[in-house]
Amino acid sequence: MAFSPENRAGTLSGILFVAIFAAAATFIAGLGPVKALGLSPLVIGIVMGIFYANTLHNQTPIEWHGGITFSAKKILRFAIVLYGFRLTFQEIIAVGLDGFLVSLVMLSSTLILGSWLGTKIFGMEKDTSILTAAGASVCGAAAVLATEPVLKAEEYKTAVAVSMVVLFGTISMFLYPVLYTTMIEHATGFLHMTAREFGIYVGGTIHEVAQVVAVPASVPGSPKEMADAAVIVKMTRVIMIAPMLIVLGFYLAWEAKRAGGQHGGKTKLVIPWFAVYFIMVAGFNSLHLLPQNLVDIINQIDTFLLTMAMTALGMGTIFSKFKGLGLAPVYTALSMFVWLVVGGFVITKIIVEFL
Repeated sequence: MAFSPENRAGTLSGILFVAIFAAAATFIAGLGPVKALGLSPLVIGIVMGIFYANTLHNQTPIEWHGGITFSAKKILRFAIVLYGFRLTFQEIIAVGLDGFLVSLVMLSSTLILGSWLGTKIFGMEKDTSILTAAGASVCGAAAVLATEPVLKAEEYKTAVAVSMVVLFGTISMFLYPVLYTTMIEHATGFLHMTAREFGIYVGGTIHEVAQVVAVPASVPGSPKEMADAAVIVKMTRVIMIAPMLIVLGFYLAWEAKRAGGQHGGKTKLVIPWFAVYFIMVAGFNSLHLLPQNLVDIINQIDTFLLTMAMTALGMGTIFSKFKGLGLAPVYTALSMFVWLVVGGFVITKIIVEFL
């Protein structure tokens, strides 16, 4: 259905409204104390959006809602595609087979474990369980955002997942440097890790990219190889989001077909094409055809678009929708956190030493 001039104006006003919030979130995230905590504009944006949704939401002109929804859906997909400019295939090759396997094993195991625990043990519904598991297993808030369109989940479910990522990702950011300096660095035998091994462990188990960057920087006198290994392994996890979403799309279609097969209905396979385009952009970026300063500008624009999407999702999050969830999301996220910290250490040691 075509938009009338009035509808178009309202949609544009809604997009501009979200952009103003995103600009404010970007400014706040750049302030010294906030930046020191490793909080990205995405996190600030959703917090601001949620605050607005539960205070002044009724004051929003109804005509603007289309723009807010556009920001949460269409701009989100475009931003995920542009996220490919943060990666190159060369970076994946550079980390080596051990770093790749740690990423693959931790992503797969955390996604399966979190989804199963959330639905079967702690009684959450499927969408929130998968979103929470995706955030912990891949790359935090960005992974939650990328998974939401595949599930067609409601905004408040996304907000729950993001809040769990923020909580336990932040704990990880402060916990890992302490673990390294007090236990791992001076340990002997199985508990000891070299700087590179610890970098692989950090990159393979911590939620957000910014948090991964912050950990080696928080270790006094840490060598460059620790930070390099951590970031590259983390970016390997990030690029795995595309095949993960494609596999998830096939799984959801198969599950729907199995559940509805008795009625003889056809089940449509929904392929997240934005994930395919994401891989294509990463492949293009691997050719290094664009100057680095232009790529940096694209990444800054992409961060702002992701902040807009996160802010818009926050604006659709009403606390009354959370009733009935209880502490199930916390228990699920906590279980994955324990697996990432303890299980991730064991997996990293076994893979690195075996290879």
